[in-house]
Amino acid sequence: MSTTNAPPSASSTSTTKMPPGMVMGPDGKPCKICTAFRNWKPGPNSGIEGNDRGKHTGAGVAGRNRSTAAVFAALASGTAVGAKPIANSAPSQISRVEGPPPNCPPDVEQLGRATWTFLHTTAAYYPEKPSPTQRANMLMLLRSLPLLYPCTNCANDFGEDIKVHPPDVSGRVGLSRWLCERHNEVNEKLGKEKFDCAIEKTDERWKDGPTDGSCD
Repeated sequence: MSTTNAPPSASSTSTTKMPPGMVMGPDGKPCKICTAFRNWKPGPNSGIEGNDRGKHTGAGVAGRNRSTAAVFAALASGTAVGAKPIANSAPSQISRVEGPPPNCPPDVEQLGRATWTFLHTTAAYYPEKPSPTQRANMLMLLRSLPLLYPCTNCANDFGEDIKVHPPDVSGRVGLSRWLCERHNEVNEKLGKEKFDCAIEKTDERWKDGPTDGSCD
């Protein structure tokens, strides 16, 4: 971590110009795990998210803000959790901005989707009447995320949220709703559709699958 207070030279700023949408880490360096893959390198589409691509210019600050807010958000096709894919999104366009190639480190969106999937599914299978030990372990898991999550901006955002809204670990119904509401706050920041947090809907999404049997 750099500790110098001297301003960067003109030559250094010209050679270290960051692509729009690149998020800086607490050490003042580019944070790849805090940034969407499409913003890792400079390009005509950098800093513009999903279906906004091609509609805006000079979106560096907006891209950074969205990348931070997008922690834990499911943005593979620009949709909220549980929402249907956008009909007019071309598959080729989605595939180009999906994320890193296979066998590459995850970006902020892949990591976020994987984390939410783990948390929602864990809540779906959490006991109806957990023991004191199970409640303590779940609290420890949730409270550890702001301390251990690789994306620092994301972790801080989630940490502030759970200070305002303490986790409900009383049982799987309460925990499922609590996680759904936290996820909906992220969706709202991104202008996405909110998910119905009724236990029937969260179970359908994360435990049992839809009643039409399409996931069986």
